[in-house]
Amino acid sequence: MIEYIKQRKLLLYSLQILFGLVIYVVLLERLVTFESISDQSSITDYQNAIWYSVITLTTVGYGDLYPATTYGRIIGYVFVLLSLGIYGLLIGKITTLLSTFEENKKLGYNGTSMEDHTVIIGWNEFSKLVTDQLHGVGKEVAIVTEERDTIDIIREQYDNSTRIFTLFSDYNSFETLKKCNISKAATVFVNLDNDTEKLVYILNLKKHYGEDISYVVTLDNANLKPTFISAGAANAVSKHEISSKLLASYIFEPDVASFSESIMSFTQSETDYDIKQFLVTPDNPYINKPYQDAFFDLKKRYNSILMGISKVDKYGKRRLIKNPMGDINISLGDYILILINGKAFKVIQKVFNVQEGYFKAK
Repeated sequence: MIEYIKQRKLLLYSLQILFGLVIYVVLLERLVTFESISDQSSITDYQNAIWYSVITLTTVGYGDLYPATTYGRIIGYVFVLLSLGIYGLLIGKITTLLSTFEENKKLGYNGTSMEDHTVIIGWNEFSKLVTDQLHGVGKEVAIVTEERDTIDIIREQYDNSTRIFTLFSDYNSFETLKKCNISKAATVFVNLDNDTEKLVYILNLKKHYGEDISYVVTLDNANLKPTFISAGAANAVSKHEISSKLLASYIFEPDVASFSESIMSFTQSETDYDIKQFLVTPDNPYINKPYQDAFFDLKKRYNSILMGISKVDKYGKRRLIKNPMGDINISLGDYILILINGKAFKVIQKVFNVQEGYFKAK
């Protein structure tokens, strides 16, 4: 349907241009015919007629050529009137073009070059809370919504931040989803209305974009977690399960619960603590060193605590080892988890020469 509309528009524009050229040629022919009768006229051939029409239509008007006959002047009036129409048309087209470009940019139709970003499918209050956390730590987020009105709301909420990309699209328009560079995303958070929709949608996304994308969902039914993991979701989280565990902890271990809640959000000051995840790159000073050595050195230098390490097992799956014992070395491609405050985070991030968070494997 869209292709048919484009073809119709192209045909209409082509006919308009052809009609304009025919009118222009007819006017030139009549102008030369009428002016050839007068001995005082200099517009007696097509070369001079074209020159006269061009300087008239562009409103330059050198005055070196002008019609001498009555009918020639009538045609001259037509060219003058056409020049006003052409300028009005050009200004209108340019204004429309700029307006369309700005609107397409707002709706995301110009696409984004973001990589290792998070794509959020579906916008609601929960999506906003997730985006607040990601935006707070400087992560790039592409938000896909089916509701046009929410685009302006999102852009206003984040002050048109360059780290927030919005795309107005039908969720099942997988061709349009390419505009949020979904194939280069580190994570896709599927936030649809119910668990069934989420499961079907993940399967469709895998069909169109392959197995390399990491999908994350929240579940209403915690019993469906194994089903989602089997379907390809990297993480399937039950909101009710998390909230119930936190509430129970507040009941019998309130200080533990308060600590857990505080480190789940991003640090807002230099004294706030958070658990950060860093990819081990060749620039990391602890690469190929024992975990225990890194543990004591981080505590001594930065008053930070190494909490765990994530390694890829022989099956290609990432395995988290919490507070490991024994002879474990930190290797290239591992992720290390550090409990750290805002002040030390700035220093460590500079020393490690890498941004915090998960990065899609290249």
